[in-house]
Parts: sequence; structure tokens; C-alpha cells
Amino acid sequence: QVQLVESGGGLVQPGGSLRLSCAASGFTFSRYAMNWYRQAPGKERELVATITSAEGSTNYADSVKGRFTISRDNIKNTACLQMNSLKAEDTAVYYCNVRLRSMNYWGKGTLVTVSS
Repeated sequence: QVQLVESGGGLVQPGGSLRLSCAASGFTFSRYAMNWYRQAPGKERELVATITSAEGSTNYADSVKGRFTISRDNIKNTACLQMNSLKAEDTAVYYCNVRLRSMNYWGKGTLVTVSS
């Protein structure tokens, strides 16, 4: 079965960095685009970053452009999100996502808290 397991969240001061990882299994990882979403308290879940399968093209929400970088390793079946210059408004639960055959699969999420 499809499994997505996020790690790397935690507490960081404003201006700091974190690197999130998503370990994927149960599907042919290299064939599918991977996404990172986040959900802040009281807000809807939003798409943060996407990386395509073959070429590894990336796309970002305007709010994180220039600060976040999504990457993938098709050998290790992992997708990562490098987050720099973190702001208080980046505080959220971050979820790894893949869409397979019109179905969305999600990890359980990892909490990122940006606070001094």
C-alpha cells in the first residue's frame, strides 16, 4: 500500500532553516509528481511546492518562492523540502502528497513551529 512518512519538523527561530523529508513506498516513485502542502491553525490546507517526475521541474506558492526548495531522490524514494529564512507565518503542519490514478495520498504530517 502507498505510504508517505514525513520527518524533520520542529521548533525554529525566525530566520532559521529546516529540512523536511518524505519517505515514500508502495508505488513507483519515479513516475509521479510529488507535492508538499501545509495547514496552519484555523486555515485550509495549501499547496506549497511541487516537483514533477521525469524532469524534476518545480513550482512554488508565491509565499515561499526564493525561500523554499523542493527536491527528490528517485533512488532513495524520498522528497525533501528545504526551508530557509523561515517566518512565523510558515508555522503549520506540513504534509507530503502524491496523486495516483485520481486518488490523493497523504502522510500524517510534521509540525513546523517558527517562534522566538
